[in-house]
Amino acid sequence: MIIMKIIGGLGNQMFQYALGRSIALKNNVELKVDISGFDTYKLHSYSLDKFNVVENIATEKEVKRFTQWKIEVRDDIKKYYKIFDNAFDYIIPYYKRKYVKERDYTFDYNILKIKDNAYLDGYWGSEKYFLEIESIIRKDFTLKQESDLSNLKIADKILDTNSISVHFRRGDYVADQKTNEIHGTCSLDYYYKAIEDICKYVLDPHFFIFSNDPLWVKENFSIPYPMNLITVNGPEKNYEDLHLMSLCKHHIIANSTFSWWGAWLGKNKDKRVYTPKRWYNVDYINQQDTFPESWYKI
Repeated sequence: MIIMKIIGGLGNQMFQYALGRSIALKNNVELKVDISGFDTYKLHSYSLDKFNVVENIATEKEVKRFTQWKIEVRDDIKKYYKIFDNAFDYIIPYYKRKYVKERDYTFDYNILKIKDNAYLDGYWGSEKYFLEIESIIRKDFTLKQESDLSNLKIADKILDTNSISVHFRRGDYVADQKTNEIHGTCSLDYYYKAIEDICKYVLDPHFFIFSNDPLWVKENFSIPYPMNLITVNGPEKNYEDLHLMSLCKHHIIANSTFSWWGAWLGKNKDKRVYTPKRWYNVDYINQQDTFPESWYKI
């Protein structure tokens, strides 16, 4: 059994599930998800149930069986614990333990060596963890139920135009101090540069704007091209926004796993995807494995 801890926003949940699915399929073992963190985590809600995922919820007893190996480390002794933990790797490598904690944000090939009986805790934000089962992941992340009429009308318009999704991630990126310090927000200059470049390659572009702060977009963003600001879905239906985003032919994403998935799930083989080259607002996080190589970094 593989148990994957699911937490964070929808994009993070999708990365976590995708790695768990990859390991479980590779070893022909059962995948379960631990969603107990949402009992106290209130920034986002669990949303994978809106997709055709393999959804087996781990019981409290199953979670405890694995997380009893978890070690809580105080901030003031973390640097000493890290030395001990690395030394302990000579006895039991971290990826062979019952409780496996992500060590940093770069792709870790050792994680794919996990066989069975492990609980995974992390964000796992790289396509390298699941590229071998890409077609399965794409199928899993199709919507379970048909969209409502308002979303279907927007979908038709997206499919009938040279559609380009643009995502502005604000919300907690602005309001939450810790999140803002780590992520920051993309500048308007980034978006205007991406739009200027993509319009060299896409004739008659039509932009579809997605944001968790549409009022800010209305007041601060303007372009001389056809544009629709998508406001039919609130936070509780963000999966509908992600689906609409994925229908667009090209993408200008924010430094957000949400629009990362919207672009990645896009089926246009000739799609151009623009991403900020600086994904995080801090220098201590390695960003090299965050984007597919074919994406354009600005």
